[in-house]
Amino acid sequence: MSKKKGLSAEEKRTRMMEIFFETKDVFQLKDLEKIAPKEKGITAMSVKEVLQSLVDDGMVDCERIGTSNYYWAFPSKALHARTRKLEALNSQLLEGSQKHANLQKSIEKAKIGRQETEERAVLVKELSSFRNQRDQLKAEVEKYRECDPQVVEEIRQANKVAKEAANRWTDNIFAIKSWAKRKFGFEENKIDKNFGIPEDFDYID
Repeated sequence: MSKKKGLSAEEKRTRMMEIFFETKDVFQLKDLEKIAPKEKGITAMSVKEVLQSLVDDGMVDCERIGTSNYYWAFPSKALHARTRKLEALNSQLLEGSQKHANLQKSIEKAKIGRQETEERAVLVKELSSFRNQRDQLKAEVEKYRECDPQVVEEIRQANKVAKEAANRWTDNIFAIKSWAKRKFGFEENKIDKNFGIPEDFDYID
């Protein structure tokens, strides 16, 4: 018989929040260490760690009274916290996409037909850095996808605008490559190599 798969960190966080939302009560750690395993399948050993991660993210409030810590959370605050986080991530993602597009435009416009220069090397390095940041931000946004359907839908619409903008610049890059091949007889793989365009460069799905 196969062993039952344990809960992921995000599943534990979600189930812990359910305890607060369903009861609308205030708890001590020892209370949650009894309730969470029984009602939500969260092991007692991991309750403290999960709880602290939620406190750190502003999802759960904590206050020390006397010698004990008390924890509570309400749906409205959790929604606001997720909304602020998603808005911040989306803003960073959009900014990164715009910088990526501007850098790509600068490289294509300034470097066609020229030799390798220090300035170009710096631009290519910055472009690679912004691509990495964009991928990290997309991954973090994805992590919050299951938190709240309404907020997620808003972020999807904003991402759609950013994606369309990025794809317009991708169109421009392909157009410039096509022009360079016709004008100078360059081979496509040489254009990609000289200007740091990766082999998998394509539209964002």
